[in-house]
Amino acid sequence: MSGVMRKAMVYLGLSDDDYDDYGRGDEATRREPAPAAGRTDYSRGTPSIRPLARPEPAGGGTATLTRPSVVRSIDSLVERAPVRVHVIEPIEFSDAQEIGDRLKESQPVIITLSDVEPELARRLIDFCSGATYVLGGTMERVAKNVFLLTPSNVEVPPEEKQRLRERGLYRS
Repeated sequence: MSGVMRKAMVYLGLSDDDYDDYGRGDEATRREPAPAAGRTDYSRGTPSIRPLARPEPAGGGTATLTRPSVVRSIDSLVERAPVRVHVIEPIEFSDAQEIGDRLKESQPVIITLSDVEPELARRLIDFCSGATYVLGGTMERVAKNVFLLTPSNVEVPPEEKQRLRERGLYRS
């Protein structure tokens, strides 16, 4: 191979620089290949590099890393504010953004669809069911055309349910 072509291939890493260019590869002039930049030749038995011993698992199988099993409830660490249900009476589909924002903030939402045309009510119910599903929450019908959306890890306390009953928004 020509010298320029060989140098280009060695530079690009497509070929090793195994042979001296002057000897054209005969065994008398062969030299050891130089390790590539940034690489260490482990085949020569470098004394400063040795494999680390791995712990053997007890009873066979694979070794697993054990961690302390201390689990604390988030509720016990964080003082929670009392849960207040946000009531929305949407008049257009753009009100769905407010519903989604409240759910993302872990606030329960009651949606009253009594004064909404049927097509818009269907679209809002579809949106709300998708949003509660994605957030791991629940959606329940609490009265005619009234739905309670509850995010995950949020429970509506009995006092709040009583307040909603007094307003005619919750029937058990």
